[in-house]
Amino acid sequence: MIKKQFVFSNGEGLHARPAAQLVAVATPFKSELSLEYKEKKVNLKSILGVMSLGVAAGSTITLIADGDDEKEAMNKLEELLRSEGAED
Repeated sequence: MIKKQFVFSNGEGLHARPAAQLVAVATPFKSELSLEYKEKKVNLKSILGVMSLGVAAGSTITLIADGDDEKEAMNKLEELLRSEGAED
């Protein structure tokens, strides 16, 4: 299991476009992928789950990957988050 924290330093937080991109990147992986925010944990392969968290700018999120391809999944997700202005 891999856990990594990221801070959304951009002015918009995790809005619809980056949320959809996260789900699109996460979906092909076999690993169980989750996003935690304010003690709530959702399936990262569910756009409704991700959007329901309402992650605001300046917020800290935790990505969790658990499974056979967890390292590859986390690398791809981290790459996407960095391109969206998130920092670890």
